[in-house]
Amino acid sequence: MRERSGSCSRPWHERHRVMLPIPSRRRVVALIALACAACTTPPQPRHAWEDRLQGNAIVLLGEVHDNARLHRLRLEVLERAVAAGWRPAIAMEQFDRDRQGEIDRARREAPGDARHLIAAAVTPSRQPGAGWNWDLYRPVVQLALRHGLPLIAANLSNAETTRIVRAGMPAVFDDATIATLGLDRPVDAAWQRAQEREIDEGHCGALPPTVLPKMAQAQMARDAVMALVLRRHAATGVVLLAGDGHVRRDIGVPRWLGPESARIFSVGFLEEGHEVAMAPAFDAVVLAAPAPRDDPCEDFVKQHRSR
Repeated sequence: MRERSGSCSRPWHERHRVMLPIPSRRRVVALIALACAACTTPPQPRHAWEDRLQGNAIVLLGEVHDNARLHRLRLEVLERAVAAGWRPAIAMEQFDRDRQGEIDRARREAPGDARHLIAAAVTPSRQPGAGWNWDLYRPVVQLALRHGLPLIAANLSNAETTRIVRAGMPAVFDDATIATLGLDRPVDAAWQRAQEREIDEGHCGALPPTVLPKMAQAQMARDAVMALVLRRHAATGVVLLAGDGHVRRDIGVPRWLGPESARIFSVGFLEEGHEVAMAPAFDAVVLAAPAPRDDPCEDFVKQHRSR
């Protein structure tokens, strides 16, 4: 799915880490943008909706993965909430759920060391240059460590989603887990079509139509797993940090939260120019200028048409 909250050229495979490396030039641009956002832009004023970030709130804060300014704005929101006394668990899309043990072990080995935690918790295929720009996420990890907040790995791994695409939910989950996640319930046709449309557009129209339902199933599995993480921490308050596509109320994680969905507050962190189409999918939005980036569809389409 293309990240409509970001750029119309921001494809699903980049947002969901389908093993395509980040070009070094783009990484340099992102690092420069991060430095500029952190050093030259004053903190933004507090939003009225930040009153919702307290107690046992379930809060979903989105992102455009490569927009350093939006990362900084989201961090400021979290810093203000923590300074006001909120102590939520922080669940992150960027950490695969099978790495929770490494996260916990790294905290015991080197308390307060965000670099050590990231190095220990990230699988080799997720190391810098292989999907996530960890320089953008390290301040959030440091915030969690500084204040002793639970840090939760919230996502399926790429290996798991690949198995789902190839062989369905039973390739990853047993029957009891499928039922717990809610993946045994029918998905209405409009929701299914919306997911397939997002995946098709995000892959630049280069995928065969027959694969779209399978990839939509994998995307829903990701959202259902993140929703389960939120339910497990709902009693004491939890915030999910994930791409804007995941935190959308219409087709994302909120659809899988069940009774807790009435308690959630979802914030889209969007690039300017996309708020008209995307804003209705969130309870609130934060805007920033689009990040500088090449059109990733150009190379992606060439690769798939040459196969």
